[in-house]
Amino acid sequence: MFRAVKPPVAPAGDAGAAGRAAPPKASTFVPLRTDGAPAPAVTPKPAPDPAAGSTPAAGSTPAYESPERTTQQPLPPKPPLDMLADLTNNPPPPPSPLRTAVRRFKIYAPVVVLLAIVLSVVQLVRPLPEPTLVMTAKSSYTFEGAKPQLPWPGEGQAYMAAAGLGTLGQSGEQKPVPIASVTKSMTAYIILRDHPIKKGEKGAVIDVDKTAESEGRKNNSTDNESTLDTVKEGDKLTEYDAIAALMIPSANNVARLLARWDSGSQEAFVKKMNDTAKDLGMKNTTYTDPSGLDATTVSTAEDQVKLGLKLVEIETLLEITKKPSWQDPSGKVWRNWNGLVPFNESLGIKTGTTTKAGGNLLFAAYKDVGKTRQLIVGAVLGQHKPPIIDSVLAASKQLMTATQKSLNGAPVVKEGDVVGYVDDGLGGRTPVVATADVQAVGWGALTVGIELAQGEGSKIPQTAKAGTEIGVLTVGEGASQVKVPVALKSDLASPGIGSKLTRVG
Repeated sequence: MFRAVKPPVAPAGDAGAAGRAAPPKASTFVPLRTDGAPAPAVTPKPAPDPAAGSTPAAGSTPAYESPERTTQQPLPPKPPLDMLADLTNNPPPPPSPLRTAVRRFKIYAPVVVLLAIVLSVVQLVRPLPEPTLVMTAKSSYTFEGAKPQLPWPGEGQAYMAAAGLGTLGQSGEQKPVPIASVTKSMTAYIILRDHPIKKGEKGAVIDVDKTAESEGRKNNSTDNESTLDTVKEGDKLTEYDAIAALMIPSANNVARLLARWDSGSQEAFVKKMNDTAKDLGMKNTTYTDPSGLDATTVSTAEDQVKLGLKLVEIETLLEITKKPSWQDPSGKVWRNWNGLVPFNESLGIKTGTTTKAGGNLLFAAYKDVGKTRQLIVGAVLGQHKPPIIDSVLAASKQLMTATQKSLNGAPVVKEGDVVGYVDDGLGGRTPVVATADVQAVGWGALTVGIELAQGEGSKIPQTAKAGTEIGVLTVGEGASQVKVPVALKSDLASPGIGSKLTRVG
């Protein structure tokens, strides 16, 4: 607020000045701004007449003095541009949408630019996603033609399968029947599973007890058991020789010796046999002894093939069962009752013959297809036409050779064919090709699966040269698998700056 300047007082002794007041000068002050209304005009009061002899009363408002404004609350701060206008005594331009937009742009543009820079830096330094291998080839292949018709035996029951490929078929009712010494296949499986023999070694050493020696003499006309009659109490058998005695001369006394050695008693071992059968899905199998002499030990051809598919995975066992004969530690030579070996790539596995059970055989064989070695497993039970051992061997040989002929290869992918691509996770795709011809193995109407996966225990690199192997194409399953490496068709490059900046997630 402003106050008018009081007129000066004349010095004493100036009689002329004492009797009159000098006229004040008019104010030329112009306020910078008003608060919404023009300031009231200052109207000068008429000067007192000296002739009247009157002077301003004490306490009265002097001439030309503005009335004093009352104290008010401070106004809120004004926008910067308005304050600048006040200081320069220039009124702000009137508000408009364009002026408002320009003002906001000036305020927010630097913030947006800063955020963009920060976001760009974060995007560039973030870890890149792991590249993945994606298959574009078909996920399966079906062989042309009809399913093969095998020469099934006219009696009993039979079952035929190929490792990793599936079942070729079956004949007869799959009901539990006595299997005789085929039982020893389960005994050998448990021993080698729980006490594996390293390649080139003979395994654990087993002490021959008095029971094994006395039972060895039961290969007579009265007991009519197949035994290893050369062992004596105190002898030592390696695990390898014990399995050979079990599977080639079919020694009952060694089967019981192994049961006692493994589990402490035959009863405990039989329980382990039944538990293992359950684990393998052999639903129609019951074991009551480790040798199969008891007719109460029963199974089906299907269940025995399930066991056989596990046995062919044990290299030491096949090394033994494919021998046409075996020499025991005493020097005696024993022939293999399985007359199919060593012909037609036969691998054994175990015969079993008794009057009640008839002729029985669990067998396996190889079939080379292309660069692969395929395994087939079959079982024939309940052949009673005499001589029963010859009957079961003849029926099994027909099944085995027919199945071997049924297995063939078919080209699925050729060398250089694109089978997939590497996805860098940011939109980049680098094709991969097969490094060799891929051949499926099977028979008519069979469908086999095809998979593409990166190498086991390896990671796909972010960058790599063309020709780098980064995965494997697999056709089939298990022992019938055909595997071929896949390689980059072109260079695998790291994602560009644009891909890095625009990635989401």
